[in-house]
Amino acid sequence: MGEYFTALGDFDTLDDRYNFVTEKTYDGTVYGIPNGGTAGGVAYNKKVWKEAGITELPTTPDEFLKDLQLIKDKTDAVPLYTNFSAGWTMGAWNDYVGIASNADPDYKNNKLLHQKDPFTKNEEMSGPYAVFYTLYSAVKDKLVEEDPASSDWESSKGMINKGEIATMVLGSWCVQQFKEAGDNPDDIGYFPFPITVKGERAAASGGNYAYAINNKAAEDNQIASMLYVKWLLEESPIFDDEGSIPALKGEPLPDSLAEFEGVELLSDNPPLKGEESLYDDIRNSAEVLSGDYPVCEVLEAALYGTRELDDLMDEWNQKWTEAQESNGAEITE
Repeated sequence: MGEYFTALGDFDTLDDRYNFVTEKTYDGTVYGIPNGGTAGGVAYNKKVWKEAGITELPTTPDEFLKDLQLIKDKTDAVPLYTNFSAGWTMGAWNDYVGIASNADPDYKNNKLLHQKDPFTKNEEMSGPYAVFYTLYSAVKDKLVEEDPASSDWESSKGMINKGEIATMVLGSWCVQQFKEAGDNPDDIGYFPFPITVKGERAAASGGNYAYAINNKAAEDNQIASMLYVKWLLEESPIFDDEGSIPALKGEPLPDSLAEFEGVELLSDNPPLKGEESLYDDIRNSAEVLSGDYPVCEVLEAALYGTRELDDLMDEWNQKWTEAQESNGAEITE
């Protein structure tokens, strides 16, 4: 990074002051600081959920599915809108495989890479299986839009604002867009993905795009840029305007995360030295957790009844094992 960007400071110093600096740190030096961050959870229309008689937000996949059924039975709203046709929106489900499903910041970049058969169901209904079980079951039980292939991302923003859609699974960045898409901003809420791990709940949080400074710029411009970045991170209203997690530690969370009380916000720990690219290498080799296609495969299997979830997850386990072996990842878990 130092070849292109100005060093902003050492990690230990800046990590005490700002959130998410791990993401743009190399060899103990920080080269970029994210302009705030987002959390992983579920966007919902509070009015619709209330009309369905739901008084407590779900904490497990089965509770979530029961709530979606209540919405289907008691309202005219689409319980869960998948936004299947947009493609990239489906890929959002991959983001819940890490911290949300395990409450462990080491899981995604470390343990998952060395775990045997990570897509196997467990009794607690946590882990990666639980994430895709939630999607598969909602589709199989017809708790999603009638024709996912004709769904439309842009129009869905106004639909959830008006109460025509009850729920969408996307990062918290979507909340402000949904609020601004109609006349009912106060009806839009956001809650943690419904998985509980040994009585604990956690949500992943990560940085947005990072501010960095071109080290080829004139020295006085670099100094001016650094002062401007400091103002943006510490004094600008951008975090309130966008409803994002502030860059500066100790600042209150945005109102959009009001439902996250008692839920630990965690960021993925970095990979071990020498394994920096291993997560991407394994998932790309396995064609699992990579982009939107594998998640779309889950939806299609449920929609058309072509495959049971357990059969699909067994296949993913096999692909994951083969990718671990081809990339030299020792299976230790």
